[in-house]
Amino acid sequence: MTKKLTERQKLFADEFLVDLNAAAAYVRAGYKARGNAAESAASRLLRDVQVVSYLAERRVARTERVEISQDEVLRELRAIMTSDANGIVQYRRNCCRHCWGVDFKYQCTPNEQEQRRKEYEREAGKLMMQGTSPDLIPPFDELGGVGFNKKRDPNPACPECFGDGRGEIFVEDTRKLPPALKSLYAGVKLGKDGLEVKLHSKDKATELVARHLGMLKDKVEVSTSDELAARMLAARKRRAKDGGGG
Repeated sequence: MTKKLTERQKLFADEFLVDLNAAAAYVRAGYKARGNAAESAASRLLRDVQVVSYLAERRVARTERVEISQDEVLRELRAIMTSDANGIVQYRRNCCRHCWGVDFKYQCTPNEQEQRRKEYEREAGKLMMQGTSPDLIPPFDELGGVGFNKKRDPNPACPECFGDGRGEIFVEDTRKLPPALKSLYAGVKLGKDGLEVKLHSKDKATELVARHLGMLKDKVEVSTSDELAARMLAARKRRAKDGGGG
């Protein structure tokens, strides 16, 4: 007589399919063992014929239901695992206002300098209307000149910032991210400390890829389940093609 799958074994298998973590699934299913004992017991369960068969059926059903293959999932995980987070969020050390100014004086942008000049002319005009001699009005201070570009690297010789520049967090326009970085990007949140950019975990993606590729402890059991699932799916498609249904 074929042994039936118990409800707890079924719950273990369902939990295992959530994150492919056998020991954690064993605990979540309500078994008492913990630590190494849980890993050993979970490993034995994953070799149980009924559990393997149930996992295979669940994977076949899930694949057909969502129409997503394991290859597609792995490609998405690989994109998360290999993407460079600097393509989304960067911490930059940019030049300060003095780095590239003439004689290391405060440097302005063209618009800032124009506004300063207009303000100077207004104040100078007021002084002359009050009878101040033009010779007594100091000339416009050009400071460090124009051309400030905060994206430039710090000047190592700058006496103001000592070559360290100014720190700045820069976030890319997420609407224009390439596909690989869109996989890594998980959204933004405004909190009391400002904008928080959320990214999918590269460590978690790496772990899941490793599990799917059979690189971790449960590699034998996972690969066996995957192979059985693939065979069952192929058989089901053959029956459907031959008109056999089921």
